[in-house]
Amino acid sequence: MIQQTTMDRPIPPGPRGWRRKRVLALIGTAALAGSVALAMPMVRRWARAEFVVDAGQLRIGEVVHGDLERDISVQGRVVAALHPTLFSPVQGTVTLLVRPGIGVKKGEPLCRLESPELTSRLAQERSTLGSLEAELSLREIALRQGAVKAKQTVGMLTLKQETSKRALRRSTILHDEALITDPMFEKAQDDAAIAVLELKNAYETTILEHETLSFEVRNRRLLVERQQSIADDVARQVSDLTVAAPFDGMVAAVSVQDRDAVNKGQALLALVNLTTFEIELDLPENYAGDVTMGTRADLLHQGKTYAGHATVVSPQVKDGLVRATVVFDGETPTGLRQSERLQTRLILDRHDGVRKLPRGPFLESGGGRQAYVVQGGIATQRTVQLGAVSIGEVEVVKGLEVGERVVISDTTAFQSAQTVLIR
Repeated sequence: MIQQTTMDRPIPPGPRGWRRKRVLALIGTAALAGSVALAMPMVRRWARAEFVVDAGQLRIGEVVHGDLERDISVQGRVVAALHPTLFSPVQGTVTLLVRPGIGVKKGEPLCRLESPELTSRLAQERSTLGSLEAELSLREIALRQGAVKAKQTVGMLTLKQETSKRALRRSTILHDEALITDPMFEKAQDDAAIAVLELKNAYETTILEHETLSFEVRNRRLLVERQQSIADDVARQVSDLTVAAPFDGMVAAVSVQDRDAVNKGQALLALVNLTTFEIELDLPENYAGDVTMGTRADLLHQGKTYAGHATVVSPQVKDGLVRATVVFDGETPTGLRQSERLQTRLILDRHDGVRKLPRGPFLESGGGRQAYVVQGGIATQRTVQLGAVSIGEVEVVKGLEVGERVVISDTTAFQSAQTVLIR
């Protein structure tokens, strides 16, 4: 208003303008009250929060319903199922016929050993064998000669017995007619008795001589067989001086140099069969009791998964690890190399129709008993009971329901707060 003039004068507000402002004021007040009412629960939760974390630092997982396989994942080492080391059978000098990395066929010579002592012994044993065979032949001839001689003796005595029997019959007739004297008749009787006795003794003597000669022949034959066995064994040892490949494969390593002097039992070379492979695993000791023969395994090779199963679990613990062996089910993948590393997943058991969460560091930070459930930007600590644990999932036994969202990252930074604000 301009003072000291008569042109300006106050004009009272009209009734419509006043009502419009009042309505707008009431609407604004109501809107503000509604916003405050809606925000109050969130404000209360934020007010109760004991700790604040950045949402970008957290991983959230949802509780779902499904099947869970309890498993472990370890690095396996590919080894040939057949990978023997060949050793020197005797002391001698070695001549190599192969080099590492070349393929060989079954029966192909790999190296030769020179052993003059063994060669000389073979000649000696064969000479002894020949001598014993000659003695056996002599005993067999003596046995046949004895049989012929005994046959002749028995024949002569049999003829003599028949002659004495006829003489006795004649003497008996003549004696009955009183044509010969009693002494002559008695002599005929004695001659017949003597012939019978001589024939009987000849039979018994022949049997004893035959048994004696047969025993000597049998004994000589046993000595020949024994010496033959010794000579054959030495001959086998001589043949083993040429070390041959036991199967088709490849020479993996040679442990000696050409023309080296080697001892009996010294390693010469290693051979591998590259058609059949198995996987060697070192399991943590606490899982060894869960892995048995037949435990199912998944083996990852060049992005493809192959099925297998455990065949051997060592009973020995070394440095906290237990050695196990896994083989492929069915065909072995192509392109495997000796000592290649393969990721191996051992399936210990299966739980059907359970509640489960993605596995994360919260297991260790919460000791498997505490979890933070996320709702409306607030993570609330809750006591839970977890069950079976696999490589990527963990079973929920109590404390969580399907659909709830849980912090699965490390919760150590929460400092055991009951509520945490996620912003």
